Amino acid sequence: MNFLADMGVSMTTVSALRRAGHSVTHLREQGLMRMEDPDIVTKARTEGRIVLTFDLDFGEIMALAGHASPSVILFRMRNQTPMVVTPRLVQVIEECQAHLVAGAFVTVEDHGYRVRRLPIS
Repeated sequence: MNFLADMGVSMTTVSALRRAGHSVTHLREQGLMRMEDPDIVTKARTEGRIVLTFDLDFGEIMALAGHASPSVILFRMRNQTPMVVTPRLVQVIEECQAHLVAGAFVTVEDHGYRVRRLPIS
């Protein structure tokens, strides 16, 4: 799968996804550290990537935009270290692959995750 990692996502997590065969672009690697969130959504949609983020603004952005893509995986976990985030992300990718391909907003929490189909109404 193809991902666009927002600034809060660790390079350790990015590296793990790459080792698993995924295509991952991190904003830091492209010098886009200050890219505005709506522009991140546009970039991900244009490149066919799923947004990985800790930024709560993405729910509102996707709801207001009314688009069916890009899919977004939002982390709302107490422990945001790569040691905890990476295995949860791998689990979500495996279990939600069809949803992510079709267009979904996945919120990953400490004890589970929620999937909302896009567009959000």
